[in-house]
Amino acid sequence: MSLRSQFALAFALVAAVVAVLVGALSYHAAAERITAEIDRSLRSATVALASGQDQVLGSTAGLGQDRDPDRHEHERRDTAGDAGQQMAAQAVGPDGTPRHLGGRSVALPVSDGARALAASGVFGETNTAEVQVGPTSYRELTTALGAGRGALQVAVDVGQSQAVLAGTAREVAGLSLAVLLAAAGLGWLLAWRITRRLVRLAGIAEEISTHGEVERTVPVDGRDEVGRLSSSLNTMLGRLASARDAQDRLVQDAAHELRTPLTSLRTNASVLRRFAELSPQARDRLIDDVQGETRELSHLVDELVELALSRRDDEAEQPVHLAMVAGQAAERLRRRSGRQVLVDADESTVVGRPQGLVRAVSNLLENAAKFDTDSCEPIEVRVQHGRIVVSDRGPGIDPNDAARVFDRFYRADNARGLPGSGLGLAIVRDTAEAHGGTVFTRRRPGGGASVGFTVGSSRFLPNSEPDHVESSAG
Repeated sequence: MSLRSQFALAFALVAAVVAVLVGALSYHAAAERITAEIDRSLRSATVALASGQDQVLGSTAGLGQDRDPDRHEHERRDTAGDAGQQMAAQAVGPDGTPRHLGGRSVALPVSDGARALAASGVFGETNTAEVQVGPTSYRELTTALGAGRGALQVAVDVGQSQAVLAGTAREVAGLSLAVLLAAAGLGWLLAWRITRRLVRLAGIAEEISTHGEVERTVPVDGRDEVGRLSSSLNTMLGRLASARDAQDRLVQDAAHELRTPLTSLRTNASVLRRFAELSPQARDRLIDDVQGETRELSHLVDELVELALSRRDDEAEQPVHLAMVAGQAAERLRRRSGRQVLVDADESTVVGRPQGLVRAVSNLLENAAKFDTDSCEPIEVRVQHGRIVVSDRGPGIDPNDAARVFDRFYRADNARGLPGSGLGLAIVRDTAEAHGGTVFTRRRPGGGASVGFTVGSSRFLPNSEPDHVESSAG
């Protein structure tokens, strides 16, 4: 079932429930009011008849205190006449024998309760019941006269009242059905207005999933939840397009960078077919060349994998001490190259991915070690309130290259003959951006370069303190 149909059905069900409840309450209130009015009429007729009956029976303690028999007889006749053919009255003796008093000439049934009231009932005690006399329904009121004088029974035909109530029930049912149909139509219209933009979004999403058109823009209408969804979908599509473009560039750049060592290896493989014809010196140069190209190829593959992993969020975020990150990266460089690294770090603690941060600092240190080969000074790592800087005494970075050293596969002119693929600093930039920070380069006073990155301030934990901890590796 579509969302539009569900909305329409929900509107119809709610309207139906409300209409039924209102109709049932209205019918019940009308029935109660009609019944109360009938009972009031029966009590009034009983009082009038009882007043006249006191005179007939010669009682000294009747329901009425007026002793004028002519007036009571007149009132009894008027009461019977007012009731016309709708009301019937009879007296019930102490022995249960009924005697017709007026109104319709019908013999009202005398129930066991009515006999008990006539025989020993307390004066004024009543009993009300619905009785059936032939095809006609009556509402009957039995009132005890007390002192062994029997009881009075007054009944009124309720057929007309029942017909009125039945007509009311039919009107309520018809009105409920009309409300149900109107609510269903209104619900369908409202559901169409509410869901038309959702249907459009669903269609666009299906087209994108089928054809992969992530460059498409979704129209944004309004500022409600659907408008926010459209805006979020546009943001998502923009990121998908950027990610696909970055992926395409990475594949193209990787293919370009892989082509050079593969071409060299293919050439060397052709030369290996004449290996026996080569001089010992040529053989050594060929083997060294193959080994060098293989190492470069392996290094390039490793950096491609690291770059791909730096874009992923598989590593869970957790509190990370940046001093520990700098220490691990410095120890890794010491093991690999034997270079001395001086670490100056405060107690900055951030929420991040520890392995990604260690990999980024390691890339900065390896880049510094690659260019700083002549200096005997240690490489310095300084951590201050989320700012990580690696400084060396190498040749420095040319101002023309400073804006591009973090691009993928970019190699400065003075780095063409050095090992590397140009991906190390690109990984540093991706890590910094993933942690809400930025990258930077600057010339170091006295010669060399300072390269580093920052971590976004929103990732700092409250317990970060500016106290410095100095250590050295190597």
